[in-house]
Amino acid sequence: MNDSPWATEQVPAGPAYDALVGPHTRPMPIVPDAAGRDFDDREARDRGAAADGAPPFRAETPPQEPMPSPPPPPSQAPQDASPPPQKKRAGRDLRAAIGVGVGLGAVIFASLFIVKAVFVGVIVVAVVVGLWELTSRLQEKKGIKAPLVPLAVGGAAMVIAGYVRGAEGAWVAMALTALAVLVWRMTEPPEDYLKDVTAGVFAAFYVPFLATFVAMLLTADDGPERVVTFLLLTVVSDTGAYAVGWRFGRHKLAPRISPGKTREGLFGAVAFAMAAGALCMEFLIDGGAWWQGLLLGLAVAVSATLGDLGESMIKRDLGIKDMGTLLPGHGGIMDRLDSLLPTAPVVWLLLAAFVGTG
Repeated sequence: MNDSPWATEQVPAGPAYDALVGPHTRPMPIVPDAAGRDFDDREARDRGAAADGAPPFRAETPPQEPMPSPPPPPSQAPQDASPPPQKKRAGRDLRAAIGVGVGLGAVIFASLFIVKAVFVGVIVVAVVVGLWELTSRLQEKKGIKAPLVPLAVGGAAMVIAGYVRGAEGAWVAMALTALAVLVWRMTEPPEDYLKDVTAGVFAAFYVPFLATFVAMLLTADDGPERVVTFLLLTVVSDTGAYAVGWRFGRHKLAPRISPGKTREGLFGAVAFAMAAGALCMEFLIDGGAWWQGLLLGLAVAVSATLGDLGESMIKRDLGIKDMGTLLPGHGGIMDRLDSLLPTAPVVWLLLAAFVGTG
């Protein structure tokens, strides 16, 4: 009996041993050499193979090259790889918008100071196109069939009557246009009659009736100057709101109606319009004073902003961005009339109060 602690107990090979430790773990038999030395037959194979010049049976596995380390996760990426911040950009093609604006201004000023009646024709064309855009969008998006023919004829009559007969003629033409809309719609089935005629009367008031006050401004002795004041103040108000709001705008004015408008933009519109109003009343309007121009500019800034918000409300209800595509960079005619239409009666009323209608 071997008392050494490192001694190994001899277990006979056989099925019982295989079942216990597995056939692949059975110890190799001891083979004596010619000198009586015992050695493992695996060592014998290794030595024999080495003697024959072949690699030993248990050749060692060659060392493997280290695997490349994986790239760092995105969170550990260098900060310099972040894209540079984008600059603010305008939502429209400014070159096209400026070109169209200059062209329209040339037509307006040429017609104003050559023959007044030609400018009345320009108003009529703008009214008819605006009515076509509005009624087309109503039918496309809401299925509302406001009759265009009586609206176009009545709208042209309103503008001409306002130029010839003043406010009284404009009201009479408005009433007759509403009656024509009611009768014209009777030629179709009665379904949606109330909805269609209501939209038709609204369109008659919103576009041609409000535009009639521009023609009424023209009837005064300094009519062209009054129209220029009206147009200039409205454009300056819109420009001031855009410039100040784009650069400094932080607080939304009416986010549910027009997310792009800010309170800072409104302050810019008021400041620009008041300054322009003081200059126009002092140098363009007969008998005008600079302080009257401040009040006029303030009123124009408010009315122009409300007019813009009003049409934005209509376009949101219809689910559209622009009323048309006739003017590149501007949209449609109605997209340019949105702030002009409600401002026209305000300017006419204040000028009549300050310097009269003559």
